[in-house]
Amino acid sequence: MGVRRFVLGMVLAGAVVGQALAKDEIRASAEVNPPPAEALAAFDRYELRPATLSDAYAGHKTNQEALASFQRNLDERVGAWVAERNAAPAAHSPVRTLVVEPRIEKIRFISGGARFWAGAFAGSSRILVKMKLTDQATGQVIAEPEFYQHAKGMAGAWTFGAADNSMLVRSASLALDYLKDNHATAQGGRTGWEKE
Repeated sequence: MGVRRFVLGMVLAGAVVGQALAKDEIRASAEVNPPPAEALAAFDRYELRPATLSDAYAGHKTNQEALASFQRNLDERVGAWVAERNAAPAAHSPVRTLVVEPRIEKIRFISGGARFWAGAFAGSSRILVKMKLTDQATGQVIAEPEFYQHAKGMAGAWTFGAADNSMLVRSASLALDYLKDNHATAQGGRTGWEKE
């Protein structure tokens, strides 16, 4: 009987905390990112900086773990693309370099432990990433697209947290899509946000 009460108490506490944390609205400002100031093919080299986490979210261990996972996915996708582009011969003299700075602006990541104990009651995971693209020589910001993804609470529960982790993969993929789609021509791209 005591174990049942404890588990029920943990589930209810998780639900209350989950709802309180969910009040911080995390979403993209639009469905489509604007195009960069110029096509990214105007740059010969790309410097991918490590992803950072905004100060408001940096104090939570779960968010730090999500940042590390996002970085791994970013390295696999964007890092591989950057290495491929940097291996190509330079087309400009002097060589132009684009600095790519991803930053997790907002995040609500439900850990595997929370999913195990509270399931869908822990709430949904959400992430908003901004990626600043800057001309290294001039300091001009070429673009600052944003990428939004989420994982519904029920999906996270049924997949034991795999849906929450998949959200981080999709965010990194959206960043790669923006770089690829704007390489030849500046055309913008999806944020991942869809109005309900």
